[in-house]
Parts: sequence; C-alpha cells; structure tokens
Amino acid sequence: MNGKTYISLFAGCGGSSLGYKLAGYKELLAIDNDKNSVETFKLNFPEVPIWQRDIRQIKSNEILEFCNIKKGELFLLDGSPPCQGFSLAGKKNISDSRNDLAYEFLRLVEELNPQVFVMENVPGMIRGNLKGLFNDIMNKMKSMDYNIKCKLLNAKYYNVPQDRERLFWIGLKKDLGIIPTFPTPSMDTISVRKAFENLENKTYHKGKISNRQKQDRLHWERPATVLIKVANSIRSSCVIHPKEDRHLTIEEAKRLCSFPDDFKLTGSFSEQWARLGNAVMPNMMKAIAKEIYGKI
Repeated sequence: MNGKTYISLFAGCGGSSLGYKLAGYKELLAIDNDKNSVETFKLNFPEVPIWQRDIRQIKSNEILEFCNIKKGELFLLDGSPPCQGFSLAGKKNISDSRNDLAYEFLRLVEELNPQVFVMENVPGMIRGNLKGLFNDIMNKMKSMDYNIKCKLLNAKYYNVPQDRERLFWIGLKKDLGIIPTFPTPSMDTISVRKAFENLENKTYHKGKISNRQKQDRLHWERPATVLIKVANSIRSSCVIHPKEDRHLTIEEAKRLCSFPDDFKLTGSFSEQWARLGNAVMPNMMKAIAKEIYGKI
C-alpha cells in the first residue's frame, strides 16, 4: 500500500490524528484503552476505525489483517505512550507500569515494520532518575533497523499558542538511506490575545482562584505557559485568564492547544480538560508529519 498511511497507538482524543489529517495522511486504525478518549475520538473522526483495547493484548497479525496490509506496507506508525510515569508533575516513578508501554510500542514497530515511526513523550523522561530508562529505550531503538533521531521540541514554535515542550523520536527505515530531520521552528509565535480573537466562550468553571494563580495569570502578548501541569486536574498556576479572575474556558483551552473550535469533547469540565491536557498538539504534529513526508 502506497501513500501517507498510518496507524495511531495511544490515540487519545485525537490530537496526533488531527495533525496527520491536516498534513494529508490517511489513518487506517486508531487504538486506545481509555473509554472516554475513544468516545471523543469517534465523535471527531467517524471515518476512522478505533479499537478500545490494551496494546499489551494486541498482536500485529490482528492489525495487518484488519487493515488489509502486509508487514512492511504501512507508511507510518505513531504512538504517544501514557506519560504519567515520566511526568515532571508526577512522582517520576521508574517502576511505574505505564513506562513499559513504550516497549510495547516498539514491539509493534518491529512486528509491523513500517517505513517510519514517530513516538512522543514528556520531557521528564530525560531528567533525574528516569534518564537510565530513556537511554535504554534509545538503545532499543538503535538496535532496530531504523535511523533514529530524538529531539525536544516546543509547541510554541510550531503554530501552537502554548509554551509546551515534548520529546519526539523519528525512526526511518535504514534502507531508505535518509537521516530523520525535524521541522524548522518559527520564531513568529502566537500570543494569547491573537489566539482568543473572535472567540465565543460557553463552558466556564467556577472554581476558586488563589492569589498565587492571580500572580501567575497568562500574559496577553505571549504564548500561554503550559496549559495543564497535572493531567486529570484543572488546578494549575498557569491557567488563569489574562484579565479576568477565572479559570480558562474549554473554548479558550482548545484555542491554546491548536484544536479547532468545532472539535468535540465528552464528559464533565474536568474530563474535557484532561483530554486536552493529555493530547498531542495538532499543529505541532502537522509540522512533523509534513517534514517526514517531504523527505521520503
């Protein structure tokens, strides 16, 4: 099968999928084990089949048969293994079972043998007591039949109005004879003011605002600071409106994450917030996807 075909593992609500879609790729299958994320994904990508399953229980032959492809025919395999075990906001527990999911992703890379793979995670993976785990994953990747590059990227340089760092790995099959590259960052960043232009707000949260939060409120003329520090929580020192003493609305949060206004989110306010907090920024992934396809 030729063209920009890909499969998304740990698809979440569809941040990566939206980025690839905007870059012109065709998604054959998405997989995620979280019920709420799968429900959200279905609302926004009705044309894409999605499995609600644990990746540890999935064999590559199931995927190949379902997608009607052979080993080696897939263009790209994408995955963002759950990052709580690596998160700077968490306990950075090296024994967290969620850390093993990165190896499950690499297992399917080897079994599906795509031309390209992309893996994303949080910067906490390269700091402190998890650096050894990062090195082990890098060594595993380098033992595979891929040329590997890993880089820490900031979303604010890729058309996302948020100062948000993420680690990305790109692997290209060695027989392509190409070394992976990352998209060139743009210094023309988007301010909060620009992001909020012509925005109609609907979904307010009436939680209390502390003096610390008021001091750390967003700045109109800069990209937002990290929108959410702890997934599944709306409490953070950096999500206060630049002028008003209130939390951001869901509509504002979507803008700061580069999701379109019509992107649908399910569940309560905090559940919707968590979907955005866990997502890959679509415009950031779009830039990476276009860079990859432009090289091959």
